[in-house]
Amino acid sequence: MILSNFKNDNMFITEHSFELPLDYENPDQQSISVFVREIRLDEKVKKPYLVYLQGGPGFESPRPISFSGWIKKALNRYNILLLDQRGTGNSTPANFQTIGGWNPEKQANYLKYFRADNIVKDAEAIRKNLIQDEPWSILGQSFGGFCAVNYLSFYSSGLKEVFITGGIPPLSAHPDDIYKRTYSRVKRKNEAFFKAFPQAQERAGKIANIIRDTKPTLLSGETLTIERFQLLGLQLGFSDGYANLNYLFENAISDNELSYIFKKSLMGFQAYDTNPFFTVLHEACYAQQFSTQWSAEKIRGEFPEFDSNSRDPFLFTGEMLYPWMMDQFSTLSPLKEAANILAEKTDWPMLYDQKQLEKNSIPVAAAVYTNDMYVDRHYSLETGQSINGIKIWETDDYEHNGLRSHGEKILLNLFELLD
Repeated sequence: MILSNFKNDNMFITEHSFELPLDYENPDQQSISVFVREIRLDEKVKKPYLVYLQGGPGFESPRPISFSGWIKKALNRYNILLLDQRGTGNSTPANFQTIGGWNPEKQANYLKYFRADNIVKDAEAIRKNLIQDEPWSILGQSFGGFCAVNYLSFYSSGLKEVFITGGIPPLSAHPDDIYKRTYSRVKRKNEAFFKAFPQAQERAGKIANIIRDTKPTLLSGETLTIERFQLLGLQLGFSDGYANLNYLFENAISDNELSYIFKKSLMGFQAYDTNPFFTVLHEACYAQQFSTQWSAEKIRGEFPEFDSNSRDPFLFTGEMLYPWMMDQFSTLSPLKEAANILAEKTDWPMLYDQKQLEKNSIPVAAAVYTNDMYVDRHYSLETGQSINGIKIWETDDYEHNGLRSHGEKILLNLFELLD
């Protein structure tokens, strides 16, 4: 169903909504809507589709504000489809307001359908609706790359070509092994941050001391803890992350207490409450016939330097999600027991088919970022060896958000790899 048509900054935009099954094995039981925003340079010119699969999990597609970046580059050869993955953005929402009143078992049974496998099934259903048997191209960023490899594993007949940026997943690794590597990388990012902005380390320490002494209240009414302050390290893997944190700390203290501007800005850096899948389903995006059991929390004990009581030096964590977040973020609390059920779930479906990937015939080009804090380079290259015909461009010129920060250059290189 077409919702609207309009023009913005030389881009013609059509908004679609598709009614799709929650569970594709039982398509008649319950449906959800999935929102798609179509972008064209010319309203009447037909070009092949490029479907963008967003990172996350649990984040909506970018909103096309201006004719720039990777969207500008891609529109030269494609019409773009921006998919709000199920449960996010303008698709049927799943959050504390919509499912928070359900019992935990019902919540968990609902949320188990919001991983990469069903995102890909949604994409296939939309493809068949829009262009029937014609294959299309996909661009997967970060977790979107995980979705792309799932697509290659099970629905390759729907694909013409695949582009992946910072998102080649491990095919079978347990999150315990992944986080052992991740904590080490995050520690190195902390060291690089404090080397680039020496004053930031002293300021972070002072902020931490104030938090310990005063237990400040955020504008949401929640208590700011050391652990929650440490979560700001999520920013360290972005090209602008060091500078953003440095400037955040500049005006953090006023008369020996945390300033209003700091507390307001801190909340803007933390989207765990507005995008709950990122916490509830993050570790589950690796799960295949095993439970995750809050892996990041387990492995943290092997890295005492990240202990919240550690002061010299004070370190930030990264893309790790912890069970205590379900208590400290009030909008996550209604999903706490469901998150615990999902963390214990052992019968997750397989996400990848290595045999199929080894005989892959779809052109694939992927950017692997050497210093990626979120997606391990070694696992990416290992998986790349299992995808027949993949062309990998490894670079240390960009961080994980290279597609956002230098999108035209990134896509140009990937297009050239396949052209």
